[in-house]
Amino acid sequence: QVQLVESGGGLVQPGGSLRLSCAASGNIFSIDPMGWYRQAPGKERELVALITGDGNNYAESVKGRFTISRDNVKNTMYLQMNSLRPEDTAVYYCAVRKYGATYWGQGTQVTVSS
Repeated sequence: QVQLVESGGGLVQPGGSLRLSCAASGNIFSIDPMGWYRQAPGKERELVALITGDGNNYAESVKGRFTISRDNVKNTMYLQMNSLRPEDTAVYYCAVRKYGATYWGQGTQVTVSS
């Protein structure tokens, strides 16, 4: 059974940094695509960053500020977020594509505010 647990969210001032973690269990391998998504109040869930065997992809709004990575020994994916802006405020979810389905974590709140 695939399980994902996010952590690392919180309140940060504009310009600050946070690192999100996503601990995965359930036979997750390095070839399984993983990603970070976010959903702000009143908006649809959107892709933030993807990590696959072919490389990393980012939404235009976070390019140059966010970095996605994974530690395959620890089965953990990360999202390093720098130069945070109020518009980055959202619930952040991690996801993995496995067995023809997409599995989601429970989400972690990120709030960027002074």
